Amino acid sequence: MAEYSDENRGVLFKNDKKESEKHPDYTGRINVGGKEMRLAAWIKEGQKGKFMSLMVSEFQKQEAPKQTGAGKLADMSDDIPF
Repeated sequence: MAEYSDENRGVLFKNDKKESEKHPDYTGRINVGGKEMRLAAWIKEGQKGKFMSLMVSEFQKQEAPKQTGAGKLADMSDDIPF
């Protein structure tokens, strides 16, 4: 039996966080040549009816809050007023 592979396959879900017309109607993931990519789709109206416009892009890295020492936030003071 052949092993299942997600390569060159993707999935889209309705974007419940859409706040403006520029935000995609659907978002998801697609595996292109073994690399996970972001997939976005907008529903548009054309001369021949409705269609989907697609965009594939790399995932954006999200930065974690800066911390120092053993998990202390960088802006905390060691002065305790009691």
